[in-house]
Amino acid sequence: MRPLRWLRSTFGVVGRLGLVLWFVVPLVPMLLWVFANRWPYPSVLPTELGTDGLHQAVTEGVASAMGRSLLLAAVVALVATPIGAAAARALTFGRVPAGRLVEVILLAPIAIPSFAVVMGLNIVLLRWRVPGLVGVMTILVVAAIPYTTYVMRVAYLGHDLGYEEEARTLGASPEAVRWRVHVPLVLPALTVSAFLAFLVGWSDYIVTLLVGGGQIVTLPMLLGATTTGTGNESVVAVMAVLCVLCPLLLFGAITPIRRRSQPTHSAEIDRPVAAAELVGSR
Repeated sequence: MRPLRWLRSTFGVVGRLGLVLWFVVPLVPMLLWVFANRWPYPSVLPTELGTDGLHQAVTEGVASAMGRSLLLAAVVALVATPIGAAAARALTFGRVPAGRLVEVILLAPIAIPSFAVVMGLNIVLLRWRVPGLVGVMTILVVAAIPYTTYVMRVAYLGHDLGYEEEARTLGASPEAVRWRVHVPLVLPALTVSAFLAFLVGWSDYIVTLLVGGGQIVTLPMLLGATTTGTGNESVVAVMAVLCVLCPLLLFGAITPIRRRSQPTHSAEIDRPVAAAELVGSR
C-alpha cells in the first residue's frame, strides 16, 4: 500500500505543478513585455527595459476603462447572484410549476450562441430606445444567471433546512433566520456565484461592443482596439495583465470564504445548539 500511496501523491504533485505551469508560463512573456521598451526578434529577452508601455497605456485611458469594467462587473454580480440564489432555492425546495422547463430556460443562455442572441436583442433594444448601458447590463445579467443558478443549486442540494427550522423554533424572526442562519450557511456558494457573475461582466466584449455601440469603452474593448495596431506590444501587455490581474486578486480575496464548509448533517439534538449559535443575540 505504501508504494501505491507514494505513487498517488507523486502524481498529485506533478499534476498540480503541471497545472500551475500551464497557466503561469503563458504569462511570462506578457509580464516581460510590460517592462520592455524594445524586444526585437530573435532576441530571447528584451534588449531595452523601461516603462514606456505603462505611460502610453495611461495616456490611452486604461484607468477609466478599467473603472468602467469594474463597475459593470460589480453590477452584474450584485444583480445576478441573488436572482440565481432565489431561483436555485425555489427549484430545490419549492414547488415550482414545470420545474424542469424553468431550469432549462434559466440555463438556456449557456447553450445558445451569444452572438446570434445579441444581434437579435440589439434590434429590439434599439426600437425600444433602451439606453446602451442599461441594455448591456441587462443582457450580461441574463448571461450570468445560469452560472449563479447552477452553483447555488448544487449548494442547496447539500443544504440542511433543519438549522433554519430550529432557529424559527427558538423564536428568531424571518429576517434573523435569513441573514444570521441562511446566508452564513450558503455564503461560500454565494461568493463563488458572485465571482462567476463578476467574470461574465468583466470579460465581456461582444455584448458591450454591439449593444453599447462603442460608447461604453471597457478594458476588454480597449485591449481589443489596441491589439489591432502594430508596434504597441508593451501597451497590449499592460492591458492584458490588468485584465488577468483583477480576477486573480478577487479570487485570492474570496478564497478564505470559499473554503468554508456548511455544517455537516448531525444528529437532531445538535441542531438547536448550532442554530442558537448562528442566530446569536437578536
